[in-house]
Amino acid sequence: MSMDENLKNLANEYDASQIQVLEGLEAVRKRPGMYIGSTSSAGLHHLVWEIVDNSIDEALAGFATTISITINEDNSITVKDNGRGIPVDIQEKTGRPAVETVYTVLHAGGKFGGGGYKVSGGLHGVGASVVNALSKKLSVNVFRNGNIYQQEYERGQVLYDLKIVGKTQETGTQVHFIPDEEIFQETTVYDYDRLMTRVRELAFLNKGLRLSIEDLRLDKQRKDEFLYEGGINSYVEYLNQNKTVLFDDPIYIEGEQDDIQVEVSLQYNDTYYSNMLSFTNNIHTHEGGTHEQGVRTSLTRVINDYAKKNKLLKENEENLTGDDVREGLTCIVSIKHPNPQFEGQTKTKLGNSDARKITERLFGAYFEKFLLENPQVARRIIEKGILASKARLAAKRAREVTRKKSGLEISNLPGKLADCSSKDAQLCELFIVEGDSAGGSAKQGRSRMYQAILPIRGKILNVEKASLDKILANDEIRSLFTAMGTGFGSEFDVSKARYHKLVIMTDADVDGAHIRTLLLTLFYRYMRPLVEAGYVYIAQPPLYQVKQGKTVKYLGSDEELKEYLSTLSSNPKPNIQRYKGLGEMDKEQLWETTMNPENRRMLQVTVDDAAEADKILDMLMGDRVEPRRQFIETNAKYVKNLDV
Repeated sequence: MSMDENLKNLANEYDASQIQVLEGLEAVRKRPGMYIGSTSSAGLHHLVWEIVDNSIDEALAGFATTISITINEDNSITVKDNGRGIPVDIQEKTGRPAVETVYTVLHAGGKFGGGGYKVSGGLHGVGASVVNALSKKLSVNVFRNGNIYQQEYERGQVLYDLKIVGKTQETGTQVHFIPDEEIFQETTVYDYDRLMTRVRELAFLNKGLRLSIEDLRLDKQRKDEFLYEGGINSYVEYLNQNKTVLFDDPIYIEGEQDDIQVEVSLQYNDTYYSNMLSFTNNIHTHEGGTHEQGVRTSLTRVINDYAKKNKLLKENEENLTGDDVREGLTCIVSIKHPNPQFEGQTKTKLGNSDARKITERLFGAYFEKFLLENPQVARRIIEKGILASKARLAAKRAREVTRKKSGLEISNLPGKLADCSSKDAQLCELFIVEGDSAGGSAKQGRSRMYQAILPIRGKILNVEKASLDKILANDEIRSLFTAMGTGFGSEFDVSKARYHKLVIMTDADVDGAHIRTLLLTLFYRYMRPLVEAGYVYIAQPPLYQVKQGKTVKYLGSDEELKEYLSTLSSNPKPNIQRYKGLGEMDKEQLWETTMNPENRRMLQVTVDDAAEADKILDMLMGDRVEPRRQFIETNAKYVKNLDV
């Protein structure tokens, strides 16, 4: 048969019978990742927010004042609000009750310009039906018109028609769902802290809204309730809790133009970095966007104008840069937009040009007025910026030295770096190893094709307490910046990373843990996109080697050791070796246990919540002792073994 005939037959076989039409919610069950991002733990938690977002929309519209979330004993979720209740009358197009339509038809809801909601968060009308499709069981109770209406579903299918099951004076909606383990095969167990952190964030972003979360699971019972009349002002105060602030109360700006509501709260502290978080319709815009750009632009312009007019900066002196005026800044930007357009890699960057113009205008006018009315605060802000400018110029001189060494030729890389031969960054791994002895074993034991070794001596500088010029004067940090090839701080470019795995490999003792924490602080403060891209890992070297006859087993904890020993016979007697550090392993052992991709165990470092990470790093690594002492006192009870 000729090739032409083959092609003709293939074309004939491709007919209408091969076009698959997925009815109703089948499409969601077939491709859940398209709707909730993934079926991992992140996707599981996302289900909660899709239901909560509907309740938040009722609050934004001015109807709901309380929302409660409960993790039930069986890991199911109940979300209840006191809004108007989802409509129960017949929806014209489907001929079914509106509540049934919302839970069984994709893209059905009050969020498409039909007058239901002015602004809304979530997946814009697909949320409720997607949660229904991915739940083993879901029931909705609507409190409305003096009645309690109820309907239940199984994997998206209606079990019975909407019915009245009681009388009530309340209004609102209660949703109960059990995630389907057929879809969420990795886990169906909810993490209370993860949910609680987002609940608290939503309370900050919606002032006056009472949000509660309760865990009813055995041995995990907890309840937290949040209500912030101060809104994002309270958020800024929370983030600056462990810092020394330059003035007492955050500066708060609120305004509305063309149906776009803008809220900005900011306060300066004495640290060397900025913490700017932005939100659109309660969605955290991790990658920033036009609303954040508007605030940044006016902040720089207004501060420079004020400084020049009041002779705090001389006419012949260069203006303060955006980085200068943002040093020590904690700022929350929250806007409510009727038609947000998201872009960027993770769809968390706002793209609306009107948002930039409006935030720039509203924020600029208010901030200018504030500085004129508060000259003492204005002076402190500008003096902070001038100090940052001096440190920047000193850092620039140090940066020139780094730049000369930052080419990708081997001759320009740090002398102590044992580089790999591959130039494919996706395959390459950089191991940061504590001390020369471990570095020696790692260099000899590694796979030279794709594994590079950078030994560091002692403890690197704590960047939480240092300005950029001091950081760049540190040899160990400069070597790391140069080896990665990405730059640092505001000039960081993750696409230039020479390695897509940056592995911290330290001893499993107190000193090793301290070095690891110092490195993680450096990555979070000056190389954060590396963490966000998922490039940072922590090696998990074993604590024990157990030999019995010719069988050798490596174990990572006392629990693993105990469990393994219980499976062994007493003859011959097993030989147990405890490793105190990586330097005790020979090159074969280090390769076999910690570096060989087939056997090794590594933890990937992620940042689920930047605000919380910022607060914890500041508490653990910052200047103030009291918050650290409180943290130790609170958590000491969880420490079983202390290596001193």
